[in-house]
Amino acid sequence: MRDDPAQWEVRVRTNRFALKLKPKEIWEFVSNLVDSDSHARDIYGVRIASDLDECQAIWQAVIPGEHITDLWEVRSCFQQHYKRPPNFIVVEDDEGICGLLPLSLIEELRCYGYFPGETWHGKTWLEQNRIYFRNGGPPALLSRCNLPYHLNYLSVPDGQINGSLVVDEIGYLFSPPHYDYDIKNYFEEFSHKSIKQILREVAALEHRGASYRLDNLADFDLMVQLNISRFGTNSYFHDRRFRESFRRLAHFLHDKGWLRFTTVLIGNEPAAVDMGCLYKGEYTLLAGGTSSRFPGIAKLINLHHMQRACNERMQQVDFLCGDFNWKKLFHLSPRPLYMLSNLPPEITQAAIPRTALHSVNV
Repeated sequence: MRDDPAQWEVRVRTNRFALKLKPKEIWEFVSNLVDSDSHARDIYGVRIASDLDECQAIWQAVIPGEHITDLWEVRSCFQQHYKRPPNFIVVEDDEGICGLLPLSLIEELRCYGYFPGETWHGKTWLEQNRIYFRNGGPPALLSRCNLPYHLNYLSVPDGQINGSLVVDEIGYLFSPPHYDYDIKNYFEEFSHKSIKQILREVAALEHRGASYRLDNLADFDLMVQLNISRFGTNSYFHDRRFRESFRRLAHFLHDKGWLRFTTVLIGNEPAAVDMGCLYKGEYTLLAGGTSSRFPGIAKLINLHHMQRACNERMQQVDFLCGDFNWKKLFHLSPRPLYMLSNLPPEITQAAIPRTALHSVNV
């Protein structure tokens, strides 16, 4: 180990937006790793990667690809429209990359967010963001770094959770194997009165002529229309960058065979559209839109997702974050995602929770 920081090889590649790290700040950054993980004794260099092709190579070398948002191609859909300058903090030892914090400069907020920085009302959207450090590593990589940063929806292993992390939002999961792929076993989670009321509402909508149209890519525009009609300027899709990023994502997923569109028609009138994807057995519901003319439509479409997951023997359904009443009502399993930020609380608390993307018509 090179104990003298003056002897450390520090390679910093910058562009006009890149992080401007002084040697003292670099030492403080790396010292946090050294203090927190014995493996960091082997660290010999810290650098900033800002070339997008190099960032892609680094990302694909260390991010495991377990979840859909781990894929570079997914994040690239947003990068192509938000065009944030990437600034990846790369820590290396004799074996190669041992630490990665992929940042993007969010110019209007004057801070750094998780790549690719696809913000809406001051908050990024993609979930399951990772801070990589070989053999574990601390979740509080930035605790002694003087850079302004605000990182949302961090996925942190249980053994790495400490006091520097706060819960950002709660994600909600449904696991078909837990119920032996039988929706009736899942219904036993409810009180008799509760499930009877839910199924009565669903039956009433079905009686009005509910039908389903599946996996029709052309329903993307219908989903956007329903969402904007419901939420107006508070819709994610009101931002052209987000809308076109999502359109690109839909085409990518479609080309891979992973896209799952669900459109509910009531008497041939569009009532709800949800966009999801199936990747490695995990069914992720990404976005949706509902008509206010059909109260209870969220119950119908989400029970349909669960039934489909059981029928197709999926391993998990991820309904993402968002404090919607139906998620708690449906006894879904909570999964916290975390936030790291050194911005003032009045800024971090001003971010709007994601109630303007998914179906809320309970």
